[in-house]
Amino acid sequence: METITMSQPGAGVDAASTKDATLIYRQSRWTRLTHWLWAISLFFLLLSGLQIFNARPQLYIGKQSGFEYNNTVFAIGAENTATGPRGYTEIFGHRFDTTGVLGWSGPARQQTSRAFPSWATIPSYYDLGTARVMHFFFAWILTTTLVVWLVASLVNGHLRRDLAPRLDDLKRLPQDIIEHAKLRFHHTREYNTLQKMAYGGVLFVLLPLMIITGLAMSPSMNSVLPWLNELLGGRQTARTIHFTVMVLLVGFFIVHMMMILAAGPINELRSIITGWYRTDPPRHGDTERSA
Repeated sequence: METITMSQPGAGVDAASTKDATLIYRQSRWTRLTHWLWAISLFFLLLSGLQIFNARPQLYIGKQSGFEYNNTVFAIGAENTATGPRGYTEIFGHRFDTTGVLGWSGPARQQTSRAFPSWATIPSYYDLGTARVMHFFFAWILTTTLVVWLVASLVNGHLRRDLAPRLDDLKRLPQDIIEHAKLRFHHTREYNTLQKMAYGGVLFVLLPLMIITGLAMSPSMNSVLPWLNELLGGRQTARTIHFTVMVLLVGFFIVHMMMILAAGPINELRSIITGWYRTDPPRHGDTERSA
């Protein structure tokens, strides 16, 4: 691993040896490229997916759906009330008023019945055809990039070296949780245990599940993978899982952004843009590990 030691202005030689920050080349070009491809793809997948969801803003469990079935687990809609139209969100039979955001939204006196508001969808106006084309385009970019990244990471040892939790990582997990709760961050070359578990969960659970359920919902894939729908419990169940994974990915993104802000946004952004990352100054007796 390539390192550069940067001395603080005005510090003497002895002081520099204990107070210097260290820049390391932490993120390879391939890691940075895939990171931004995934970020862009997921952004357009989310907003176009919400546009597609608006065409049928209900989720079901099972193989069938309709008025004669009682399997709705989630719904967004609008209803007329004594005070005028109101938007609502219903989760497992529990209804919440979400007027102005979900179900009924828009500029004053121009509000319309719409599951997700126009600012949260691509296109902003209702256009199911364009949303589908965009969604499938970025879905294939995401899928192709993920498969290539997985193969390359297996070959070059990135998975084993940087992402696979070791026994020592699991032993440090309780302490990592406490330190994160207290916003105490250690800037090192290695990912901490929580990072390894979070990134592993996204890369090996959520994204593959998103891809698999997306394939299960595609009628054109029924002839290619006829068993996939049965494995997931039907197309409607696959759609519900697909939506749930989307919510979990949005949650991961929010926590990810919060951790970047708390740990030092300049350092974190420099790492994922240029590859260079500033670690904590080494302590007396510490030997810097290299890779």
